[in-house]
Amino acid sequence: MSLETIGVSPEIGQKPKNRKRTSMLTLYTRRFLRNRGAVLGVVVLALLVLFAIVGPLISPYSHTDLDFLSLRKGPSADHWFGTNGSGNDNFAQVAVGLQRSMMIAVLVAVGITALSAIVGATAAYFGGVYERIMVTIIHFMMVIPNFLILAMISNDAGGNWLVISLVMIFVVGWFFPARIIWTLSLSLREREYIHAARYAGLSGMRIVIRHMLPNIGSLLVINFTLGVVSAVLTETALSFLGFGVKLPDVSLGALIGYGSSTLVSAPWLFYFPAAALTLLTVSMALIADGLRDALDPTSAAGGRA
Repeated sequence: MSLETIGVSPEIGQKPKNRKRTSMLTLYTRRFLRNRGAVLGVVVLALLVLFAIVGPLISPYSHTDLDFLSLRKGPSADHWFGTNGSGNDNFAQVAVGLQRSMMIAVLVAVGITALSAIVGATAAYFGGVYERIMVTIIHFMMVIPNFLILAMISNDAGGNWLVISLVMIFVVGWFFPARIIWTLSLSLREREYIHAARYAGLSGMRIVIRHMLPNIGSLLVINFTLGVVSAVLTETALSFLGFGVKLPDVSLGALIGYGSSTLVSAPWLFYFPAAALTLLTVSMALIADGLRDALDPTSAAGGRA
């Protein structure tokens, strides 16, 4: 007897067709792209990266070249962003300074995110004496004057950007996110899948890396983007005060520090690096805001996927 004979539609009697499931990455991407501010931040950041890479290549001068016939001259056809008092091309210096600041920011953000994730998650998982020691270290690091320590070490290092980056990772930035990750991981260690992995004989570090950290991945992504902003501002403050990157190397902070002393007589030396710094920090803040809304399932800002 056919389905039509008993009055049942063939579509009802058939099994539903398998629909392709939308991946989580696709859902997050859709929610992120609905945030216009975040998309604008990505576009601005991409333009800044392009400027940092291509700028030194298309500039007629390198950032160390001296033009003694154009000392502290305003923007012109020869020097697009003007020159400083020594005759250095400001366009090349801003491009190289942006490149250096972004390298420091990315290195510091990656290091801080990885270190804080390992310290916070392992302290929560293993507990006991190890947890008490790590939490005590975190709370101690939160109350000491870290910026002064960073300034002294950076000054003794002669402005080496790699040393500055390592000090920013291990002295300044890791303990605040580590404490947040430790707090969140306290609830994760009591979940059923953690107990199941422990009973299956997996090692503690493997459980932390394979099961705990992926479940706070959204927090780590946001910490990374915000860490870029924090690293840029910290490096800028150090260089502005004379403790950061030093000549012949340049950074946005060093250029802003130099330009602030000539703000009246040569304002282009301040405004161009300050504009690059502002665009970089604002774009990263917009991206971090978009990632937070996209990765948070309770947020209505990203709309429905």
